[in-house]
Amino acid sequence: MEHNRDPASLALAEVKRKISDGALAGALMDLQGILAAAPEDTEALYMQAVAHRYGGDPQGALESLEQLKQLSPSHGRAHQEEGHVHRDAGDAEAALRAYTRAIQLNPALQASLRGQLAALQALGRQRAAIRAQSQLDHLLRLPKPVVLAMDLVAQNKLLKAEEVCRAFLQQNPSHVEAMRLLADIGVRLGILEDAEFLLESAIDFEPENVEARMDYVQTLRKRQKFAAALAQAEALLAKAPDNPQFRSLCAIQLMQTGDFEAALAKLNEVLEAAPGDPTTLTTMGHALKTCGRSAEAVEAYREAIRHVPEYGEAYYSLANLKTYRFSDADLRGMQVQEKNSNLGYMDRVYLNFALAKAYEDRDDYQAAFSCYAQGNRLKKAQSRYDAERIHEEFEATKRVCSAELFERHSGHGHPAPDPIFILGLPRAGSTLLEQILSSHSQVDGTLELPNILSLSQRLRRRTGKRAGGYPEILNELDADELAQFGLEYIEDTRIHRGDAPFFIDKMPNNFRHIGLIKLILPRAKIIDARRSAMACCFSGFKQLFAEGQEFSYDLEDIGRYYRDYVGLMEHWDDVLPGQVLRVNHEDVVEDLEREVRRILSFYQLPFEAACLKYYETPRNVRTPSSEQVRQPIFRDGVEQWRRFDAWLGPLKVALGENPGPAG
Repeated sequence: MEHNRDPASLALAEVKRKISDGALAGALMDLQGILAAAPEDTEALYMQAVAHRYGGDPQGALESLEQLKQLSPSHGRAHQEEGHVHRDAGDAEAALRAYTRAIQLNPALQASLRGQLAALQALGRQRAAIRAQSQLDHLLRLPKPVVLAMDLVAQNKLLKAEEVCRAFLQQNPSHVEAMRLLADIGVRLGILEDAEFLLESAIDFEPENVEARMDYVQTLRKRQKFAAALAQAEALLAKAPDNPQFRSLCAIQLMQTGDFEAALAKLNEVLEAAPGDPTTLTTMGHALKTCGRSAEAVEAYREAIRHVPEYGEAYYSLANLKTYRFSDADLRGMQVQEKNSNLGYMDRVYLNFALAKAYEDRDDYQAAFSCYAQGNRLKKAQSRYDAERIHEEFEATKRVCSAELFERHSGHGHPAPDPIFILGLPRAGSTLLEQILSSHSQVDGTLELPNILSLSQRLRRRTGKRAGGYPEILNELDADELAQFGLEYIEDTRIHRGDAPFFIDKMPNNFRHIGLIKLILPRAKIIDARRSAMACCFSGFKQLFAEGQEFSYDLEDIGRYYRDYVGLMEHWDDVLPGQVLRVNHEDVVEDLEREVRRILSFYQLPFEAACLKYYETPRNVRTPSSEQVRQPIFRDGVEQWRRFDAWLGPLKVALGENPGPAG
């Protein structure tokens, strides 16, 4: 009912009514007042653009849209409205560019598809028009609930989209497009097991559905079922050997299985068919970087930029090498792109982080911080992160995972001593510790394995007699279930191991699930990779993570998360005394040999000198620290945050009065 709506919503509803009634002057006057009070109100800016266009003021519309796109580059309807403005002005090329961007951001925008089709026909591009007509026809054939759910996903309203999609599938359980969409929502929410099941079922219903099978490959990869993902990709390629998209998909799966030479060969085949394709060149750069061929990786990234100067990921990939320094010409090129109002959403995010690195290397810390802050602001705008909800979950974990719980399950779980969990916050030195330990003859390095997080998600969706969800459900697991979960973990991770008796799982966020780990694998060893608060938090803030770590997009959020992490680790120390070895990054930097001997003693492993020369160990490293851990001890990052001290007030407040080392 309307009287329950907040004043801002009521004001915008009145504006919408005036626009519909043609009272444009009144609508614009109302919007002027709304925007004076809330200049970053994206819905008000959108309505202002619409009102200007309806009123015959295309310049005013474009100015409003420019502000809106700066605030929310992924706002599909903003790009659609821009297309309408250019269409009305008779500029078919500009309209086509805008409509195409709108569809990329939100494929449920029927008006953009119609606009794109009309523009292509006006420009005489018949083959492209046929493809656009096919896409429009496909959208029109979809049931309205599925289109609504697609639109909600594009707006990042994932829980509402899931609700709509599930309700439709209850009535239409074999609708493949709805199954694909619900699987996509599941992936975005981290519910990978459900997504895999949905896509496997979709393929059973429609074995020749290429899109469903490609989705299935991507989901298998996210679940780190690399052999299965590769088999599915190879099946697609076998049916269409000349398809560059299938070749690229196959190459990515080969990279995941560690066959980089075969992957690079496939990528070169793609480039023969599509010379200069920036996505392929950047993927090639990633492959070269991972296996230590940094100079060739740099050339691949730079080639991508030469072909497509607005391709933001290539700039960021150079920055993410950590050891690369942008030239003055690089910087000028990025500054030109920064002013490009039509830069894609993620391109702009990537570019901001790359610019920040370039400015930081030039000691222009104010400009660098401004770019880090802008890149994070854009990422946070699309995030669903809720710091209070996370805090409550940490507190629930403390309540559930009591000393009594572990005492009750003493002797339960799977007895394998194989896993070594290195956990903590990202950018706290876990990659360095992994490289050191994996240099030991009895330890295999692997990846950031998702198995524990996946199990926690499975349990999160279970309900029991006395409790619902995770972590409360831990109270209801019996000895047989705990042993089975432990066995599943050992079996499912075997694909990543070699012949060594121990292996590393360095998924940082496993610190939230130490209780689950010790219930299912009581003999597992755990290292808490700790770094001083300001250094760790700011390093996380300036790192653009591939996925997850949504707490890192805001200084206050990351400070609160660090405090919650320290509080939870103190709880584990209380209820699981002696089970977690804390290793401070600053101590490793100060005295490497002392800390290596301490770690090996904790694992009852003999000292091996190779652990001190970890940088000589030949292995593929896939984290942002890959270049740094191929060098002797990296000291430069310990106090880097102090260069940005003037802008870190919100972080200090969130951390408390004395944000020093938390050992």
